[in-house]
Amino acid sequence: MNTPSTPSMPSTHPLELRAGDMRLALRPDLGGCIAGLWRDGVAVLRSVEPLELTASRPSGCYPLVPYSNRLGYRRFRWLGKDHGTASNFDGSPHSVHGVAWQRPWQVLTSSASEAEIAYAHAPDEHWPFAFEVRQRFVLEPGALTVHFAFDNLADHPQPVGLGWHPYFPKRQRSRLHVELTDRWESDPTGLPTRRVPQPGIDADVAHLAFDHCFEGWRGAARIRDEKLSLRLSSSLPYLVVFTPATRDYFCVEPVSHVSNAIHMADPLAHGLRSVAAGAGIDAWMKLEVAKV
Repeated sequence: MNTPSTPSMPSTHPLELRAGDMRLALRPDLGGCIAGLWRDGVAVLRSVEPLELTASRPSGCYPLVPYSNRLGYRRFRWLGKDHGTASNFDGSPHSVHGVAWQRPWQVLTSSASEAEIAYAHAPDEHWPFAFEVRQRFVLEPGALTVHFAFDNLADHPQPVGLGWHPYFPKRQRSRLHVELTDRWESDPTGLPTRRVPQPGIDADVAHLAFDHCFEGWRGAARIRDEKLSLRLSSSLPYLVVFTPATRDYFCVEPVSHVSNAIHMADPLAHGLRSVAAGAGIDAWMKLEVAKV
């Protein structure tokens, strides 16, 4: 069985990486989140100076482990046993986004343009199975790539989902183009109910009203405004798009499974993974950034 990595340095201080005119600020202690990403001083993600950040939720991006989005009514059945999760999101009857985004991570390695951080989870009321997950950030001139490596430290298979939750600034001419095939409609609490055709998205963000999980994601998601042109790609096959009308941001989230997949008749058919004891899975996300 794998054992948690040993941190080589404390994680209580921000990390900053630079490559060309790209700057990445990380807060490992705040859920392993990205505080900010800038190109030539222009915010690529919703960005805040790292020392001003007090939690991961207002950050530029945070990890979704060991599940994405909502886990219905904080309970699930796995391998014939019932399990519960604890409340972790104000106003929701569900648990949301896993556990890693609300826990401190440790720094394993860091250099001028790369860093690796880790979170080791012991079973608790929020998730009943042990695991370790690592994020590796690689900053290049014009691009950021983030890698996940997840290891199951439990003595039996556990259900696993991975994802990232990037927030993008909603500017005057923000536009989103994504090739997709299907959208999951949701009930009033945000749980998916049925799949319907979705012939892609190609519109100004100000005209969109989505809080949905999408299937059939092909190619890179393209985001463009008056300042930057972005290409978001990932090894993960699903996409959550959130475009709140009253906020100055929107979200385009690469994820491994349909929201609440663990409650579906065949969770593995909807992207959830059953990871054997001692085994692991990985994923990546890449954001390419060009000036307009």
